[in-house]
Amino acid sequence: MSVHQLYGSALGKQWRGGLILLGCSVLEGVPAFYSGRLVELAVDRGFGVGDPLTGMTWLAVFGVVALLGAIGSRLVWQQLGKVVEPLRDALVEAVVRGVLHDPAPPRNQPDASGVARITQHVEVVRDATAGLLVQARGMIVTTFAALAGLFTVAGGLAWLVAAPVLGSIVLFACLLPSLARRQRALALADERTAETAGTTLAGMRDVVACGAEATAVMALHNSVDAQAAAAMAVARSSALRTLVISIGAFLPLVLALLVAPSMVTAGTLTAGAALGALVYLATTMQPALRGLAATAATVVLRLLVALRRLAETAEIPEPVDGDEEPSDAVVSVRELTFGWGEHAEPIVRGLDLDLVAGDHLAVVGPSGIGKSTLAGLITGMLEPQEGRVLLGGAPVRDTPAELRHRLIALIPQEAYVFAGTVRDNLALFAPDATDDDLLDAADAVGAGDLVERLGGLDGEIGHGREGVSAGGAQLLALARVYATPARIVLLDEATANLDPRAEARVERAFAARGGVLLVIAHRLSSALRARRVLVMDGRETALGRHEDLLRLSPRYAEMMQAWTAPSPSPRPRTGVPLAR
Repeated sequence: MSVHQLYGSALGKQWRGGLILLGCSVLEGVPAFYSGRLVELAVDRGFGVGDPLTGMTWLAVFGVVALLGAIGSRLVWQQLGKVVEPLRDALVEAVVRGVLHDPAPPRNQPDASGVARITQHVEVVRDATAGLLVQARGMIVTTFAALAGLFTVAGGLAWLVAAPVLGSIVLFACLLPSLARRQRALALADERTAETAGTTLAGMRDVVACGAEATAVMALHNSVDAQAAAAMAVARSSALRTLVISIGAFLPLVLALLVAPSMVTAGTLTAGAALGALVYLATTMQPALRGLAATAATVVLRLLVALRRLAETAEIPEPVDGDEEPSDAVVSVRELTFGWGEHAEPIVRGLDLDLVAGDHLAVVGPSGIGKSTLAGLITGMLEPQEGRVLLGGAPVRDTPAELRHRLIALIPQEAYVFAGTVRDNLALFAPDATDDDLLDAADAVGAGDLVERLGGLDGEIGHGREGVSAGGAQLLALARVYATPARIVLLDEATANLDPRAEARVERAFAARGGVLLVIAHRLSSALRARRVLVMDGRETALGRHEDLLRLSPRYAEMMQAWTAPSPSPRPRTGVPLAR
């Protein structure tokens, strides 16, 4: 479903509120329809014939009608939230789905542009929809009611003033495409500024460490300049729009003032009808036209641009599910090559690897060398540029997604714990697991005491992981996967917040569980527990047992030596006596 379809569907579900708004609109339009007519009656049947009491009576009726219109406006505001808020929730959900399915998400940093879409574009749609339901709807009702009233009071004059109104509307419609393009350019500039600022602030320590402050400031300065230029272009278009609408709003009033006296003298128009026509034009139609044009040029344009931008980023393509059934849970990697970009240096190059039931592999190497990328390739989240990743003899990305998710489980370093009960968290991927299964899984990975401290399986976890530490969140995430039937488990630094003893217990538990265990090591002690070790070091990789790699891989031996060598004792500063 596209965002435009989602927008229409979300509004369509609020049809009851729409009917109420329609009824309120009729009530709100009563003063606009009767205003000129009541003024005509007050003049022609009251003040104009020397009967001020009758004239005051008609004006009092005008006041009562205006009160009814005010009541209708108030009812509109009361119904607004019931229509708009469900729309906002549906759009936020669509944006979040789009962010989660982004084929090229930001790596190791927040998605600032995704946040901008939620905090800016969705709010623009929400506010613009509210503006349409309140302002534009009210102005349309007022304009048509005033036109209808004008034709009933002074038909000949109404035909004369209709021409400039229609002309200004046509000219304004011709300006809308350029206004839309400039408004879209401003929306994109807003996103780029948010993304640049978010990236700079998130990496501030690295910027300072590299002495790149001037470069970062220049990038942000350029983004702000581009945003300002886009805003100025929108402002110039808005000025032209204002000129066109002003002509369309004031020219009918000028024509009426020029023509009405002669029509009154000729007897084709009464004085009361002339005054009533001026009331329609000056107090009702002119403000409504100006407000309607302003709304169309701002609210409608912003709404269309925001919806288009959301459609570009929040629409999820129809998933193309595979149909090849794997024969078993064996992973085979052949000549695997992958780089982040067409011309980027590959971070995985020509890798061959076989993982069978009972394998326990530790992947070690410098940070950023491609260890997590390898996990993404094995799970099928990333597509290799060259080579193949086979699951049970079938390309992993060609296997049915549901089956692949049941066979393979990846636990990242960032452990996700959701608001709800402990049971909800542990049974997320194993809805058929019994309470005993969940408790056994928690005990196996060392989370039993944590579950008991949280109040057992019925214990509540608050929003924002309230009451659970970072290490506790990782234990719950590990227990969650341990309870699943997954035969291939990848721990991507999933124990980074645990102490070495707890980490060892987790790895031994998953190794004893059976199947394939792949550990992207946070500590090199993981390599000592593994059956085999994969050393990733840029262009070359080494695969083997720990003892063999110490002899065959200088890089691995160097890493182990640096890890096991004792830290040098700090030397006392000169002039400072040692404590006795």
